Amino acid sequence: MLVRSIAAIFTAMSCSFPLPAISDEANSAELFAKIAPVFQSPRCMNCHTVTTFPKQGNDRHRHSMNVARGRDGHGVVGLTCSACHQRENQLASGVPGADEDWRLAPLSMGWENLSVGDLCRRLLDPSRNGGRTGAGVVDHLSTNLVRWAWAPGSSIASGPRTVPPLEYEDFVHAADEWIKTGSRCPD
Repeated sequence: MLVRSIAAIFTAMSCSFPLPAISDEANSAELFAKIAPVFQSPRCMNCHTVTTFPKQGNDRHRHSMNVARGRDGHGVVGLTCSACHQRENQLASGVPGADEDWRLAPLSMGWENLSVGDLCRRLLDPSRNGGRTGAGVVDHLSTNLVRWAWAPGSSIASGPRTVPPLEYEDFVHAADEWIKTGSRCPD
C-alpha cells in the first residue's frame, strides 16, 4: 500500500520515469524461474557450454567425435559441425540437425555452473548475449535451432534424448511475458 502511495505521489509530480507495478516485478522474476529449467536442460546446455568442446547426450558428456570449438564455434578445419550436423535429424546415425547453422554458442554465452539469477542476468547482458535486447532474446528463442530442442530425435548410443521440461509454446510465451513485465531476475 505504501509503495502504491509513493507511486501515486510521483505520478502526481509528473515524474519522467515510469515506475513498474510491484506485481509485474514479482511476476517477472517468477516467470524467469519458470523458464530457467529449460535453459538448464541438456538440450540447451550442451551447446551453451564453457568448454572448448561441445557436450552431448542427456548426461552432457564430451562430444564422442572429440571435436573442438574452433575460432567461431563451428568446429575446426576438417571437422566442422556441418560435416555431420545437417538440416534435420539423421535417423540412421542419430546425429541431430536443424534447419539452421549448427554451432556452439560463443563462450560469452556459456551457462554452466550459473545460478538461476546469474543465468537471467547473463541472458540480459548485451555484452554476453550477442548484443540482443530483451526482444532479441525472445526472437532467438523462436529460431529453428532452439525449436529443435523439442524434437531432438534419438542417439544410436544412448537412445531418446530428453526434451526441455516445458512445452515449446509455453516456454516462448513465458519468456515473452518475462520481458514484457520488466525482465526481472530472481535473487
